[in-house]
Amino acid sequence: MADMQNDDAFVQALSITRAQAGVRSMTAQEIVQYAKEVAQGIRQMQGAGEGLGGAVEPAVDPRDAVRESSVVCLECGAKFKMLTKRHLAQHGLTPEEYKAKWGLKKGASLACKSLQRMRRKKMQDMQLWSRRKDFKGETGMEGAE
Repeated sequence: MADMQNDDAFVQALSITRAQAGVRSMTAQEIVQYAKEVAQGIRQMQGAGEGLGGAVEPAVDPRDAVRESSVVCLECGAKFKMLTKRHLAQHGLTPEEYKAKWGLKKGASLACKSLQRMRRKKMQDMQLWSRRKDFKGETGMEGAE
């Protein structure tokens, strides 16, 4: 039975890897490593379902889950640029429940550090707060009787 689960995990890992390689360019080494990591994560998930109902261990240390170019899902060990509601829903969790379960702060970002930096810079460049002040002044609402 374990061999059948391992083969199933490997087949699933290959289809996931194929989809990931279609989205971004990957070297042969990256593809092999990614397939191994995904298959291992799938096997861990299958093993967790067969366990005695004990506490589920995170795929990595929660403090190390948000990395420079990826975020590791603590539930399955998959790597993403950002953990979305859609992915977390596959685990039966909302972002708030996920953060509470793994002891993350409520305001913690579920995006990789490079994406956080890019968004922060974009918002600073846009300076929406100054546009709002300008908009209030242009409405002519001040001093109207």
